[in-house]
Amino acid sequence: MPRPTEHLPLTSLAYAMLQAARIDAAVLAGQSLADGLLGRVDAQARPAVQDLVYGSLRAYGRGDFFLQHLLTKPLAEAEVHALLLVALYRLETRPEAVHTVVDQAVLAAGEIANGRFKALVNGVLRNFLRQQSELTGALAADAVATSQLPDWWLARLQAAYPQDWQHVVAAGNQPPPMALRVNGRRIDREAYRLRLQDAGIAAQPLGDRGLALARPVPVDRLPGFGDGWVSVQDPGAQRAAEILSPVAGSRVLDACAAPGGKTAHLLELSALELLALDLKPSRSRRVTENLERLGLFAEVKAADCARLDTWWDGRPFDAILADVPCTASGVVRRNPDAKWLRREADIASFAKAQARILDALWQTLVPGGKLLYATCSVFPEENSEQMARFLSRQPDAQSCHEEQILPDADHDGFFYCLLKKHG
Repeated sequence: MPRPTEHLPLTSLAYAMLQAARIDAAVLAGQSLADGLLGRVDAQARPAVQDLVYGSLRAYGRGDFFLQHLLTKPLAEAEVHALLLVALYRLETRPEAVHTVVDQAVLAAGEIANGRFKALVNGVLRNFLRQQSELTGALAADAVATSQLPDWWLARLQAAYPQDWQHVVAAGNQPPPMALRVNGRRIDREAYRLRLQDAGIAAQPLGDRGLALARPVPVDRLPGFGDGWVSVQDPGAQRAAEILSPVAGSRVLDACAAPGGKTAHLLELSALELLALDLKPSRSRRVTENLERLGLFAEVKAADCARLDTWWDGRPFDAILADVPCTASGVVRRNPDAKWLRREADIASFAKAQARILDALWQTLVPGGKLLYATCSVFPEENSEQMARFLSRQPDAQSCHEEQILPDADHDGFFYCLLKKHG
């Protein structure tokens, strides 16, 4: 858990490494980054800490492999183990500054357990530098270390995508790209691209409304972000509104709406009577806040979309977006903690919850209406297999369009299936 320290300057690498180690230790103990762990770090240090956290968690399989060879026995002190993971990530990604990294890691170790592990941290990291070539060469024999994925996750990718699994693995271990969706109700895409150019931010058109940035930038550098000109949204996620494409004036449900990106995109494309649901009030408030920034309106409620008696007034919907909870296996580079927190049994649990949501929402769809089933997963049990099971249960359902988007350099991984309800 991030907490203050009296001895390290906020701007120092040692401070960032210490806080990153505490967050990594919390994640490896079962907490999620979504629980707001980074939000407890001083704002001045947060970008540096985030870089170390995300990078070291993406590379956890690699770092853990190195430590298995560098330590004679497992470390009982979780924060020291995590600090070593953070330091190894930094050593590999900043080879020009290895001596600084080691020195700063030792300083960070001085803040843990009264400094009892400073010598150990120093020794392990210097041993790594001496043995780096040999250890790196040995990685090839270890599938978890090479893929930086749990073995069960890797096996499922290999079975599902025998021709593409290596590309999926490689994409998941890279920092994610940054893309924008231009709010056409506020500004034209080309006009906004020129605004970016004037601000020194290079971007290329992508999809119908998107812009791909040459490199990520903080949102406060984006012209007009606070005025609702643009949103940050992956191109794969932008496909949802494009595929569902509800008719102007129709009654639409976004059943699992938070944080509201797809909700907003639907409203940017057409004037709709839209109800946005999410399970938690805190998440529902995020939807409202995002819509307000963009100058859009929807009715927003906190409710379990599968419990119709708690929210549905009996009026059917013309179109439904069911962006259901899932393993998030297609966006793992944005959520690197997920691959170490997930268990293989979670896939079946998510699939059961997804089926429950689908069967409930189908009752609220008008005959002739459309439902778009969406996940950010690449596991077939949550996607194509889920659709096959649903179609076998619902004789009035027809699949009109299905696409599995695998993560690559330009976008994350998503699955979409557009269903039509016969009258």
